[in-house]
Amino acid sequence: MSTIRNFADARHALQSFYNQPGSNTYTLDRMRALMAFLGNPQNTLKVIHVAGTSGKTSTSYYVSSLLEASGATVGLSVSPHVDEVNERIQINRIPLPEAEFCARLEAFINGVAGSGIKPSYFELMVAFAYSEFARRKVDYAVMEVGLGGLLDGTNVVDRSDKVCIIADIGLDHVEILGDTVEEIAAQKAGIITAGNPVFVHRQAPEIMAVFEQAARRVGAALHVIDPLQQDDAAAGLPLFQQRNFHLADQAMAATLVRDGYVMLTREQRSVAAHIYIPGRMDTVRQQGRAIIFDGAHNEQKMTAFIRSVRALYPNEPLAAVVAFVKHKSNRWQLALDVLMHANVYCIATSFDLEPDDRIKQSIPAQAIADYFAERQYTAFSVEPDLAKAGALLLERSESVLLVTGSFYMLHDARLRMHL
Repeated sequence: MSTIRNFADARHALQSFYNQPGSNTYTLDRMRALMAFLGNPQNTLKVIHVAGTSGKTSTSYYVSSLLEASGATVGLSVSPHVDEVNERIQINRIPLPEAEFCARLEAFINGVAGSGIKPSYFELMVAFAYSEFARRKVDYAVMEVGLGGLLDGTNVVDRSDKVCIIADIGLDHVEILGDTVEEIAAQKAGIITAGNPVFVHRQAPEIMAVFEQAARRVGAALHVIDPLQQDDAAAGLPLFQQRNFHLADQAMAATLVRDGYVMLTREQRSVAAHIYIPGRMDTVRQQGRAIIFDGAHNEQKMTAFIRSVRALYPNEPLAAVVAFVKHKSNRWQLALDVLMHANVYCIATSFDLEPDDRIKQSIPAQAIADYFAERQYTAFSVEPDLAKAGALLLERSESVLLVTGSFYMLHDARLRMHL
């Protein structure tokens, strides 16, 4: 029996779920067995299911905020967490308090132990979220997909009223999801089940064809959201967040009408748009400078990030601390290409997680530096120690400073920079 009194105990208790036999197998068999053992709590919930390559976390936060503005009680589960694991279980965007989270997690882990099922870390946390939201009888559960969609652990809801939202599609996790946008779109569209309303950004024709076919195959209603030139409610948001908010706003406008809620006012929508989202254009002001934390870990995300930074600070020189998670694909290299093209001075670093959190490891700082050198880019330096890299960044003369590349380093970087 695990005793969980605080977050440190929680991280220790969760360690045993990181490398379960078969935990890297991309299948829903174990997850469905676990949910059946728990009594399929996910099927007692009105679920908003959010997938996509880029923007799905922000979209999930905006969906939750919009639903809250209507008076609903909303469960929100996102991954990865940025600051602490309780971000994966939020009620009206407030993570469960430490004592409550730990007590509920202890009871849940001990209950699951009697099933004989050994879930992965992600499966356990998704099942915990569904169970906790059902126990609390929330009006809606907003569930962010972890990876792909079709075989993701969140994809166990069998209700026709589930609302599907699919944000922008790009090339990521190609070793699992496929190496074309069509293959990746098909995986994301795997969250669509019979009768679901589906909301997607209008994207490239080859992506739209996949969405249309998936919706048609199961009799789902596909709603294509065209870009909006201007929305006063989203004024002042970074460009990519305006796009994410517009998708969430359109999807929730239709959902609130369907479910008998009063339409939100412009003022309510504006409040919902201007919420804090961890690790997304997360800006700290210090001595007249902007220090921006953003987990832009692939080309698509980094492009959107730099474009939004440039829109806010068009003529300011930029410097960045950069680190990336080890990955079989070259997505980190493509993200570095974006930084080089934008003439960002880069401090290559690495990060390390506590022993009981070692689900991810970073690329060595020297590997990042070697890539810069291969491209004959000279505006960089190397400091493997994250604390020292952060200190070097703060010593730079640039007026806009960035900490970017991996969500997994953002929390530690902020602490070590004393921000």
